[in-house]
Amino acid sequence: MAFYAPPIARLLEELERLPGIGPKSAQRLAYHILRGEEDSAQRLASAILEVKRSIRFCERCFNFAESEECDICSDGSRDASVICVVEEPRDVVAVERTGEFRGLYHVLQGAISPIDGIGPEQLRVRELVDRLGRESVAEIILATDPDIEGETTALYVSRLIKPLGIRVTRIASGLPVGGDLEYADEVTLGRALEARREM
Repeated sequence: MAFYAPPIARLLEELERLPGIGPKSAQRLAYHILRGEEDSAQRLASAILEVKRSIRFCERCFNFAESEECDICSDGSRDASVICVVEEPRDVVAVERTGEFRGLYHVLQGAISPIDGIGPEQLRVRELVDRLGRESVAEIILATDPDIEGETTALYVSRLIKPLGIRVTRIASGLPVGGDLEYADEVTLGRALEARREM
């Protein structure tokens, strides 16, 4: 970073700490900020500080919230008998975008990954089990990622909840709409066949 003035070098260093931002992306963002008006940079800095000060985790589902409960948990029109279990708050947004789910959520804050030192005790699994003891839940939908960590997490949560007499389902995974069969890997194609439905 010796090529840059110290303030630019510090900005680049901080930008590179962001996930998915490498040196080239950090450079593009820094140049964009430098070329922009000062009030534009002020708005960005203010938005970052505001989100850090005002956003916390919902005490019920661990999604992002401005108050004790997030907007979804405090919405009385949602079906409280169905909980969709996801890994991260961004997954709540993905499911909500479909417009197909009207139940509640539980955000685990990650997935089981022994290689990264993340076990069930680092996740919000205990809070989910506690919640099931307090609330009247008929079904848990496991919507963790279809990767090794997500599958391991889903299996762990399923084994924990099934003895409670609550229905446990897993979202189907398979071929994307517009995809070609010839390019699908065996696991994806196998899952698509497994999750087939009546037409």
